[in-house]
Amino acid sequence: MSEQIVTVDIGGTHARFAIAEVGGGRVRALGAATTLHTSDHASFQTAWQDFERQQGGTLPRAVAIAIAGPTRGEIIRFTNNPWIIRPALIGEKLNVDRHVLVNDFEAVGHAVAQADESYFERLTGPDEPLPATGTISIIGPGTGLGVAHVWRDDHGYRVQATEGGHIDFAPLDSIEDAILARLRKRHRRVSVERIVSGPGIVDIYETLAMLEGRAVTPLDDKAIWTAALGGEDSLAAAAVDRFCLSLGSVAGDLALAQGASGVVIAGGLGLRIRDSLVRSGFPERFIEKGRFEGFMSAIPVKLITHPQPGLFGAAAAFARQFAGAPG
Repeated sequence: MSEQIVTVDIGGTHARFAIAEVGGGRVRALGAATTLHTSDHASFQTAWQDFERQQGGTLPRAVAIAIAGPTRGEIIRFTNNPWIIRPALIGEKLNVDRHVLVNDFEAVGHAVAQADESYFERLTGPDEPLPATGTISIIGPGTGLGVAHVWRDDHGYRVQATEGGHIDFAPLDSIEDAILARLRKRHRRVSVERIVSGPGIVDIYETLAMLEGRAVTPLDDKAIWTAALGGEDSLAAAAVDRFCLSLGSVAGDLALAQGASGVVIAGGLGLRIRDSLVRSGFPERFIEKGRFEGFMSAIPVKLITHPQPGLFGAAAAFARQFAGAPG
């Protein structure tokens, strides 16, 4: 037996909506996504009403919501938009009977657990599906660095969101030593998120410029990513390669720490740099763990290519809670 629900993925700039069909603890189908600009709507409720009008005036009376931020507390506020959500009032404000509220990277964990194998692209390691049992580490560079893991056995799975993006950064060569030294001037403690995230490319780029004695025009992270991926700036391209090296090291560290038998790179930034990940030293850095190189080389590392992992994952979280999830 299946049912339809609304699934929502809310970030700072966009809120995405779709209708999903769930049943038996899984997502059966996900409809086309509708993307709304958060700045065009005074609140989540008015954005919801806009989506409702676009759907003909009637929506299912159940919703799954993924939020880019913590989901605990009586009031949820967003960093980059003025919306607030009061979880206790979701039913009343949206006219729904059931709801699930999850962190956006927890939703990605559910997407990894339930998405078809066709949505996973090999980056390095054995060319085989993700393991059906054991731990899968998930690393998602974006505005920050999301980290989670999924544990699976024959009876189901569990998603564990973590704060793994805030472990200490460990440089492995003289260039990373210089990046760390630059960041230490502003931060007493430097986490991996300072380097392996979208904004981190600025410090990588400016450190490389300093090492080469170049005077460069200050650029924001979006400009550097665009210049690098568009082939317009060789220094920006070098910064992206360096970013991929560090991401490989961090992904390998997390896999060791979590006892992973599979690793997934997630997030929109991961998709943007898919070619750079393969061409760079990402694969080598992932396995370069001393006595554990043999162990690391046996771990399949994938990129999730699902176009809407947040929407899919939020719906999957709802299915697990309300639609007959096993385990």
